Amino acid sequence: MNIQYTASVFTAAGWRSIKVTATAEQVSPGMAQVIEVIEIDGREPVGYTSRTGAKRQQYHAAGIASREVGAKKRISCCKVLESA
Repeated sequence: MNIQYTASVFTAAGWRSIKVTATAEQVSPGMAQVIEVIEIDGREPVGYTSRTGAKRQQYHAAGIASREVGAKKRISCCKVLESA
């Protein structure tokens, strides 16, 4: 299944929220485990990216994507985009 949820990243300007779109596997009736991160804020998670274009909003998207792989998420707190 594909899900979308909110996560946080630390930038030079402080903590900021991002929208993560990921492929997940349902491990129990209420939980899903992230298998792969597809997009972060609508962009592919490669290298460094910025939320607004400013250097102080920059974060390591590839690092955030690897951090999220394996994370367990409550399905009720995520937006289910596509069920398999």
